[in-house]
Order: sequence, then structure tokens, then C-alpha cells
Amino acid sequence: MTREEYLKLTAIFGAGSLIPQNLLAMFSEDELKRSDFGKDFVWGTATAAYQIEGGWNEDGKGESVWDYFTHNKKRKIKTGENGDVACDFYHRYESDIELMHKMNIPASRFSISWSRILPQGTGAVNQKGIDYYHRVIDKCLKEGVEPWVTCYHWDLPQALEDKGGWANRDSIKWFEEFVNIISKEYGDKVKNWMVFNEPMAFVPLGYLIGMHAPGYVNFGKFYKAVHHVTMCHGAGGRIIRANVAGANIGTTFSCSHIDAKNDKPANVKAAKRADAFINRLFIDPVLGLGYPKKDLPACKHIEKHMQEGDAEKMKFDFDFIGLQNYSRMVIYNLGLIPIIHFANVSAKKLGHDVTDMGWEVYPEGIYHLIKKFGAYKNIPKIYITENGAAFPDENINGEINDPKRTQFIKDYLKQVLKAKNEGVDVGGYFVWSFMDNFEWAEGFRPRFGLVGVDFKTQQRTVKASGKWFSEFLSK
Repeated sequence: MTREEYLKLTAIFGAGSLIPQNLLAMFSEDELKRSDFGKDFVWGTATAAYQIEGGWNEDGKGESVWDYFTHNKKRKIKTGENGDVACDFYHRYESDIELMHKMNIPASRFSISWSRILPQGTGAVNQKGIDYYHRVIDKCLKEGVEPWVTCYHWDLPQALEDKGGWANRDSIKWFEEFVNIISKEYGDKVKNWMVFNEPMAFVPLGYLIGMHAPGYVNFGKFYKAVHHVTMCHGAGGRIIRANVAGANIGTTFSCSHIDAKNDKPANVKAAKRADAFINRLFIDPVLGLGYPKKDLPACKHIEKHMQEGDAEKMKFDFDFIGLQNYSRMVIYNLGLIPIIHFANVSAKKLGHDVTDMGWEVYPEGIYHLIKKFGAYKNIPKIYITENGAAFPDENINGEINDPKRTQFIKDYLKQVLKAKNEGVDVGGYFVWSFMDNFEWAEGFRPRFGLVGVDFKTQQRTVKASGKWFSEFLSK
């Protein structure tokens, strides 16, 4: 319904009548506008190198932990698949970036494959890898799509994992070398940088739970990896600041709004532990607040690996913090689970829609998170660097209908706007993801994309959600 149509009906029924008020509610729901967020608000989509590129062993690229993991531990991937080809973005980047342009997408967040730049993780640089990302960045700029680069999105070179990976303190030096190379190489073209993608995902899933590469269930490795990755936030940020004039530097954190199952003291305390572990373990020390040991006593095991000067070095004055949210958690006390001593209620029991990933659809959660982190005095600006949903797509006569994804994005955007209108400095929103891709241990089954991908033919099809987003961005 357009505003003009609403005004005509108001004139017929009278401004104070029930019918126009209902129609006004419908109008308000449908009329989310790009301009509501302000002219400087950044809109984009997000991807990650391993999930879309393919070309896993081409042009001098070295093996990453995900190459090794999917080839040698297939049982860890629900579908037995791998990212050897994925979306074939390595060969199709030009047409994919042209499609972004056609869809009116102003910014593209993507990551750089460490092992494509440094096949052995350190030492000899692979010039073909360097050249590839120059071509990707140049194509983005040509098409009017602003590049936002993530330095690390989970694909550590396997050669470094063989030396202990993030559990080895030398990983700080390794990471500094990698970031120094890419920030010097691309800094004259790329001004927006993110150091890490979701340390609370790749560290525990890779070193504590074993679901993701490198696949360890090892408390000692986990505690060390937490501290070394935390140290790398500051190390990477300082290098980018030194190498890139006028850089806009951030890093991203996966976050979940936390509710206690009920008001029983044990469950309330468990919810505080959950918040400390899931939302604060990495961000608090980066902001100079230290590890959240008061609410998460297990932090004492991390602090054992701190050396003199670490508390200061792991701090960095980021220009922004990227929040990534997909769902909330409802927590109850469960002392049987080591370190955290809590568990979350199954999303299916909470009474809301559930995505293909088994995550509850709870738009209010992103509002609460923005308000929570917006209250930190040392967070200058927040970007939503990932938000989206996997739902079954309905393919009819070559068209992909995905109304639940469209509604998900609308509902979450309304909550982002609510927080912004209440004074939190929210600077942008990136949909996960531009296109269907390899969803790590879930394989290719979950579909998050605004653009559908036929992984047999590599045909791209803009879904109904992508068409809606494109239309939304055009106004």
C-alpha cells in the first residue's frame, strides 16, 4: 500500500476510525525505507574466502585447515562435502561482483585467504594470490561496490596448524606478518578493515568442541588459543593503523542475547556465565576490561598464559565493533558441562519459528545486543557485520521464493532501526550472505544466500529476498 492509497482510504473512512488505524499499521510494516537509517548508513552483504572461492589448490595456494579438515575428517561434515569448488568465486568473481552492482548492493564484505597469500603461512609470498585479490578489489571499485576486508575468516594455513596453530604463541608473529603484507598491498584501495571474524566461533568450535577445523577437543589448546587470538586483535589493529592512511578499523564478534530460563538463582547465575563466555570473553580484554573472570571463573586458566605486558598489548582503540547475530539463547544451569556449566533450551521449545540451522527467530535479540554494547563507553560505533537466516527455498519455474528470509531481514532491520533511533551509533548492516555457500560443518544444505547457487551448474538466481533487498536499496 502506498502513502497516497492510505490517505485516500483515510479520507473515506475518517482519520479516527478503526479501519484506517489497521491500514496504517499495515502501511508502517511495509514501509521500511533505506532513508530511515540515514544517508551515511552502510549497506552490504558478507562472504568468506573458504566458503565461496573454491580453487583450493590453484595458482600456488597452500592448504588451509579447512582443506585438510574436509579432506581427512569427512565424517565431521554432515554432508561429507568440501569447499574445493564451492561457489567457484575464484573464477567467477567478475560476474558475481557485476551482479552485486545490478542488485544495488553498495558494499561487499569478504575475507582474504591466508594460505593463498602465504602458502606456508609465513615466508615466501605467492604473487598469484596477491594479484588475485587486486583483481577482486579493482572489480569492486569499478562496479561501485565498496570493499570491506576481513583479514581472518577461519582458514589458517595447515602448515601453521602443524606447528600448533593458535595454541602456539608464535601465532601472534605469524598473524602480524600476514596482516602486514595484505594491509601494505591493498591499503591504498581498501579503507575498511576487520581483523577477525567471530573468535567465539572458530576458537571453541575448533579447539574445544572439535566440530570445526582443526577439530580438537583439548582444554589446554583452547585456553592458549583464546589468549593468542585476543592478543592478535591489538597486534593486527596496530599494523593496519600504521600501514593504511585513513583506515576504518574494526573486528567482529558473534553475539547472542541471553535470557535465563526462569528466575531461579542458579539459572540467573548461569545466564551471567553464558553472557561472559559467549559475548564478553574476547571483546572485554580488547576494550581494556580484562577477561570476565568474575562471571566466568574459568578465565583463570586463560590468564595463566599471559605474559608481562600482554594486558596492554591486547587492547586496541577500534574505530568500530562488528556485531553478528542470528538468534538468542535461553540458559539454565547445568554443572555437568565443563568450563561453562550451563546449557541452552532447545529453540523448538521456545514457541517461535526456527531456522534450518535450528536457531530461534527472535528479532528483539539484536536490539538488546546493540543497546548492550552501545552502552560500552569505549565502543565508538557499531556495525551489524552479519545477520541473516537459512530457510528452505521454494523453486518454482526457475524463480526462488523465500518469504521467511525476506521477513527475517525486515524484522531484524526494524530492531536495528529502533536501537539507532534511541541513540546508539549504528553505522551499517551486512546481510549474511550474498549467495548460498559452503556452511562449514553443515555442508551445502543450509541456504543463507540472497542469491541462490546451483552447485552442479554454478548458475546464480536472485531469490525473492534478493529482489526485495535490491528494491529496498534502490530508493
